[in-house]
Amino acid sequence: MRQAAGPLSRKVTRSAERLDLLIFTEGEQTETSYLRYWHREFRDRVAIVFDSRHGGPKQLVEWAASRKRDELRSATRGGGQAFGQVWCVFDIDAHPQIPEAIDMAHANDIHLAISSPCIELWFVLHFANQTAHIERGDIQRRSRELLSCEKRLTATALDALRKGHADATIRAYALAKKHTGDGSLPTTNPSTSIPDLVETIRNA
Repeated sequence: MRQAAGPLSRKVTRSAERLDLLIFTEGEQTETSYLRYWHREFRDRVAIVFDSRHGGPKQLVEWAASRKRDELRSATRGGGQAFGQVWCVFDIDAHPQIPEAIDMAHANDIHLAISSPCIELWFVLHFANQTAHIERGDIQRRSRELLSCEKRLTATALDALRKGHADATIRAYALAKKHTGDGSLPTTNPSTSIPDLVETIRNA
């Protein structure tokens, strides 16, 4: 059974000098361990709350839209500030209703960090280009080989990802440019918009 989100009745006065992010992630370990690393690095400029629920893309966006409405309603009633941005992080993989999830996110001003086929593509881009279509199992295997860890990222893996961040960002945006030039969808395999979220944290 999935955990429920934390209570919305908390009285929170968030710093006006920090960007406040609410993040929903599909997975319980990989995405959160990676993003918590960047949060620790820039916690003087950004505050991040991870919703405790995890699920498929459309369900994540539904939860995010609902909680965003609740947060805004609470803020209007004097219950603290609403989050500056709400994000959903998920993989394309074989999930159904991806277009519906994306449309719902856009309609509710929810930011998306999507990887196709999965977030491990983003990790591999820290070490090498990947321009051809690749299956989920193959890119996950390559990621394990490069980082020497499974779902939960180790300190050594996180350090390697930090060192390769600039190269990975260039490669990810080059993929996005390639898909635009081809007339392909931004979520075409291989692609990832994880760097959009990371740069939001780094540049807060």
